Amino acid sequence: MKIVLVDDHEIVRQGLRALLEYKTKAEVVGEAADGREVLALVERVHPDAVIMDIAMPGLNGLEALIQLKKLDPELKVIILSMHVEEIYVSRALRSGACGYVFKGSAYEDLELALKAAQKNETFLSAAVSQVLINGYLQSCKDDCHLLEHLSSREREILQLLAEGNSRRRIAQMLCISAKTVDRHRDNLKDKLKLKHEEELKEFAKALGLTGP
Repeated sequence: MKIVLVDDHEIVRQGLRALLEYKTKAEVVGEAADGREVLALVERVHPDAVIMDIAMPGLNGLEALIQLKKLDPELKVIILSMHVEEIYVSRALRSGACGYVFKGSAYEDLELALKAAQKNETFLSAAVSQVLINGYLQSCKDDCHLLEHLSSREREILQLLAEGNSRRRIAQMLCISAKTVDRHRDNLKDKLKLKHEEELKEFAKALGLTGP
């Protein structure tokens, strides 16, 4: 792989270059100290992958990532950072990063990230994965907490809506009027802080209230 290294610390770039060229036989075709530098460099040398820090002056790694993917959607970008907060990780992955390696981990993590990139797969260091797992579990906990404030009839209607039943069909199944179904649906939106019926369906599906 032809690789570009992006970090505002020269000694970090030197260390990465030495490890990559010795251990993986990769070709480091360029280095940049910030996000603006890497944009120009990538256009010039056309690498296969970019290994990039987040915290850099001028243009940070996350903003550079977005612009790099616009330049070349096929470019593999691996984030190498000390920041493992969920907000950074989630944004990097949504913006197109194919790997997120914690700087506090061993070099082998970076090697695994490069191998995953070659297979069009995503790699996350263990510390990064744990952050995402914790965030997911907290989200589930919050959603389940919201469910506790629904009545049994509201939960029943939520499931039936998620399964694709019309308001008239739900009214027939529950022996209630269509207007009563509408009232329960509106109450569900208010309690769950959702605006559209499609959001109600997605919420129910995410909690496993519907079948496969």
